[in-house]
Amino acid sequence: MEALTVFAVALLTAFATGLGALPFFFTRRFERKWLGPANSLAAGLMLGASLGLIYEGGGYGIERTALGVVAGAIFIFVSQRLIDSHKALHLGSLEGADATKALLIVGIMTIHSFAEGVGVGVAFGVEEKLGILIGLAIAVHNIPEGLAISLVLVPRGTSPRTAAGWSVFSSLPQPLMAVPAFLFVETFSEFLPIGLGFAAGAMVWLVAADLLPEALETTRPSAVAGVAGLSAIAMVVFMLVLL
Repeated sequence: MEALTVFAVALLTAFATGLGALPFFFTRRFERKWLGPANSLAAGLMLGASLGLIYEGGGYGIERTALGVVAGAIFIFVSQRLIDSHKALHLGSLEGADATKALLIVGIMTIHSFAEGVGVGVAFGVEEKLGILIGLAIAVHNIPEGLAISLVLVPRGTSPRTAAGWSVFSSLPQPLMAVPAFLFVETFSEFLPIGLGFAAGAMVWLVAADLLPEALETTRPSAVAGVAGLSAIAMVVFMLVLL
């Protein structure tokens, strides 16, 4: 019964990610001229989330978290090179560079979800009340992460419904990892800081190598810096309030 509770709470966190696409259901048309500001906002949300992951991972082990950050950045760098070698890449209605961006953002958020699923399971292993609180906190925290995914997908032509679906998909590792982490809490707690750091490093690399440079192509640097900076600060404050 306890394992079922863990799975149910973690599944809730996954579905909460889809709520990030809700604002786009009220926008009839999203022109590509908004791609720069959207990338800036997504970049800020991801940077803020990365700082939160590094802070959380540091509580379990600074060295292992740092190792995870480096590994995550290298992994995305290599993955991007491999993806770029396939010029005819398609992802749903997207193709070429748009498909590459979409694949990277969904892939990174999916990797990120493995660590969050472990976090929920480990918290339940300590105390059920703590597990429920952490699960609810991650569920609320997943909403702006779903928004970040939608900000990358929708301006490139993906429908809000599809963006919501990809957002939920990116969080499915949470219920899948939460139960084994709960059952084998001591083993998984050792790897948690590496996983948190890995997700943070992957997101930081994507922001620095893709989202911000693309935003600067169509938007003034001051506007990009302002939007990204404010959204990053908002995300950090949001996470601090939750946790």
